[in-house]
Amino acid sequence: MTAPETTTAGLPEAARAATTTAASISGLRRSFGDRAVIDDLSLVIPSGQFVALLGASGCGKSTLLRILAGLDADIQGEVTVARRRAVAFQAPRLMPWKKVWRNVVLGAPGAGRAEALAALAEVGLRERADAWPATLSGGEAQRASLARALIRQPDLLLLDEPFAALDALTRLRAQDLVGDLWRTHSPAVLLVTHDVDEALRLADRVVVMKNGRLEHDVPVGLDRPRDVGADGYAPLRHILLRWLGAE
Repeated sequence: MTAPETTTAGLPEAARAATTTAASISGLRRSFGDRAVIDDLSLVIPSGQFVALLGASGCGKSTLLRILAGLDADIQGEVTVARRRAVAFQAPRLMPWKKVWRNVVLGAPGAGRAEALAALAEVGLRERADAWPATLSGGEAQRASLARALIRQPDLLLLDEPFAALDALTRLRAQDLVGDLWRTHSPAVLLVTHDVDEALRLADRVVVMKNGRLEHDVPVGLDRPRDVGADGYAPLRHILLRWLGAE
């Protein structure tokens, strides 16, 4: 069944946030041959909520994200997604023959250099607008990918392990950047990750996927900014690791 889309064009921002969800999934099933990668999955992501999706490799996380991104419509069940959505993958997927600012506006109708520069400024890359992608560091390339998502002003931002290839320090800085962008623009976010600490650092809510289903769903009620030494952090981390079988 092809996923329908919803739109709230013309509504004030506050009204849109109050009356919509960013994504609603009911009874979702996605099979490849005889194997169901996603089986009877249901999930609601409210507008503005930051959700982290944890699970072992092969459990269906990236398949779910691709469905929400509109890249896979060969499904059964009901999927309703905000019309304005954007996705950033683990690989930045920049076109090497286009300068950075032209990569940022790809697929964004009506956006030009001025909009690209504004988006790049938000991720700290304005001075690299005219650079070629091959000259960027890994962290810079991922920030360019985030700018490309940001320029679409998404109501739903989908992040598929965007920090996995970064070194530890660059990864922490990239996490901080995503947190800042989320607080500034208030999209709903679905972050696919293997990293429990990353999930706890960023998310309002963590869901754990296993064998194509959402097995656990827990709110993260910790004050921001978050630190591993904060009250309540260690018990939540312990619970998530136990659910993942990785204590």
